[in-house]
Amino acid sequence: MTRVFKHWPALLIVALGTLLAACGGTPARPPTTAPVVSTAPAATKATESTPAATAVLTSTAVLTPTAAATVVLVPTSVLTPTAVLTTTATLTTTATLTTTATLTTTAAYVFGMVLVGPINDGGWSQAQYEGMKYVEAHIPGSKFIYIDKVNPADRPNTKVEQAVDELITQGAKFVVTNSAEFGDGTSIAAKANPNVYFVHASGDAVLAGKAPANVSNIMGRMEYGKMMAGCAAALQTSTGKISYLGPLIDPETRRLVNAAYLGAKHCWTEVLGKPADKLSFKVTWIGNWFNIPGVTLDPTIVANDFINGGSDVILSGIDTTEAIVEASKATKAGKKIYAIPYDFKSACEQAPEVCLGVPYFNWGPTYLKVIADAKAGTFTQSWNWIAPDWTNINNPDTSIVGFEKGAALSTENQAKLDDFIKKLADGSLNLYAGPLSYQDGTPFVAAGATADDKTIWYTTQLLKGVEGQSAP
Repeated sequence: MTRVFKHWPALLIVALGTLLAACGGTPARPPTTAPVVSTAPAATKATESTPAATAVLTSTAVLTPTAAATVVLVPTSVLTPTAVLTTTATLTTTATLTTTATLTTTAAYVFGMVLVGPINDGGWSQAQYEGMKYVEAHIPGSKFIYIDKVNPADRPNTKVEQAVDELITQGAKFVVTNSAEFGDGTSIAAKANPNVYFVHASGDAVLAGKAPANVSNIMGRMEYGKMMAGCAAALQTSTGKISYLGPLIDPETRRLVNAAYLGAKHCWTEVLGKPADKLSFKVTWIGNWFNIPGVTLDPTIVANDFINGGSDVILSGIDTTEAIVEASKATKAGKKIYAIPYDFKSACEQAPEVCLGVPYFNWGPTYLKVIADAKAGTFTQSWNWIAPDWTNINNPDTSIVGFEKGAALSTENQAKLDDFIKKLADGSLNLYAGPLSYQDGTPFVAAGATADDKTIWYTTQLLKGVEGQSAP
């Protein structure tokens, strides 16, 4: 008795499925892209070339299944006493698949940054962003990605370590976090990703002995830039009233205010020969690095309070441009008000007619070295507090801190400022020489002594002579 074989196409389908499996035909999973990760525009400058890596993949799969099926079907029916149907089906399939694929690719070295503000803030975050673009231009085949505006106003539910994870998901092997408040999140991310290297800009976990082994700290000695800013303000003021638009209060911001005051006091008394008690130096803190409506003081209002109170020079310590914007408005309205913005070399372009100059960061050369070291496998943990290149503080390839003199600073005062900078450079002038006292009268630096790095770094109060809060 035989059964009729009617389903031989199914065997063909099974055979073809086996064929594909033998060739390794699992579909590739499509990449996912986190929406908060941004890729910077392609770099336009390269200083060296790297040959492309070539991978050749040859896959040969030969499958020769032979299926022979003989099935006999014998139905029995009371209507047809005897019916015999015999069907024999033989299926023979031979398949040979040879695939050769040649893939030529250059593997990018991906590095990323978590920024506290927007990349076009005209201040701190823009200077950081442009520093990383410098790195991308100098490491051939590298790729820079970033997440900006990681702050309570713009991304209230985003933690630093979450932003870092997004960058690592996109391939980052090196991450820079760019705000003092990012210290804890950087450490958490670094411990969770020991094969990724980190720089926390402006932090001190390495100095304090608390940093994971894959974290370094980098900061420029902006205290020198602030001394220059204070000197320029004192040279140009007509009223003797200088105001400082401060961010939040911490050791970094205190030491920067103090440095600006020391520069102003020196140039007021020693260069201009005016009495110290005729110099007014006031700071008002807004509560963050930029305006957060409903959380901080409005820097626009604070700047106008300075102007209405008789100040004719406003130094900015915040990341954004309100100081120079309001100085320009007041000047156009008939008052002569000057401003000194902060962080970003081109900040004077906002209103050159009122700008005395800008102390700025130039992160590119320093970030290039540490990221190139990491790429080469020679990353070494360090705490870096880096002075300007005194041979040329405005050299874009060597100096982390510079000062760009503004058009509103008179020619005579520019010459006086240059002489002041020269003395800082050759060491003949040290503004951290004692005696110096804090606001409450306790010593900051004793008579005959000079402050060391830790004393300056961990400044606990504003100096005597500065009007404003020393603590939150």
